[in-house]
Amino acid sequence: MNSTNPLELRAPIGQSKKVSKWKKELTIPKILATILLILATLFFIFPFYWVVSGAFKLQTVATTIPPEWFPAKPTLQNWTELFKNPVERWMFNSFIIAFCEMAAICIVSSCAGYVLAKKSFPGRGIIFTMFVAAMALPKQVILVPLFTMLADFGWVNTYKGLILPAIGWPFGVFLMKQFAQTIPGELIEAAKIDGSSEIRLFGTIILPLLKPAIGALAIFTFITSWNDYFSQLIMTRSTSMMTLPLGVATLRGEFTTNYGLLMAGAALASIPMIAIFLMFQKAFTQGITMGAVKG
Repeated sequence: MNSTNPLELRAPIGQSKKVSKWKKELTIPKILATILLILATLFFIFPFYWVVSGAFKLQTVATTIPPEWFPAKPTLQNWTELFKNPVERWMFNSFIIAFCEMAAICIVSSCAGYVLAKKSFPGRGIIFTMFVAAMALPKQVILVPLFTMLADFGWVNTYKGLILPAIGWPFGVFLMKQFAQTIPGELIEAAKIDGSSEIRLFGTIILPLLKPAIGALAIFTFITSWNDYFSQLIMTRSTSMMTLPLGVATLRGEFTTNYGLLMAGAALASIPMIAIFLMFQKAFTQGITMGAVKG
């Protein structure tokens, strides 16, 4: 009589349970949702692929119909032509402006958000309502008086004129206020009982608790500043003060346009944004959902 090993009987049973569970999870709605997500991903990735592939095509190939979906004869001529321009200066300006705006907005917004969330004073609700209303106000509405004021200060075509007007970003204050509301009030009261000053309380207790919100706001600010083509176009006058998006836009000719060269510039301008998004993708998700439950 053959003896049967109990382990040999358990393995197929466990395997069958996994297969049945997998079959239950693999329903038709989930399959359709997966297919739709794949199609949507390809739809949104295709423009970036077209820009990158076009950066390695000659002008005659980049505008051919039917299009060449993959560069059969890739070339670096567009990149050589691109770096004949002051691209390094444009990138330096973009980094300086984006980084300074990011740091200043994070500091100001964290202070303002904490005060609006945890301090009681007359008019607090009205001030916060004004910040929320300002989020719906288009930048073009205040552009003319803002430009006039900066011209009176002599700040046009300077780093001050490009950085300082963006510090009071209403979205930053709103985001930090919503997150600061989740800080327990008992923690603040305990620090005050221990004799902590307001500056020490904010620096040693509040700021560490606000780190997730500050990280998300920093990424949002950097990307917004890097892509702020309209304001930078109005506030700059010389080639040396141009940012990378502005510099790439000037590569467009008056009568003819080298689209391969433009695609190379666009691909170069998108590299920092893609790198930051991949590095801080979790912060993006937290920034979108932050304050959605409490506040």
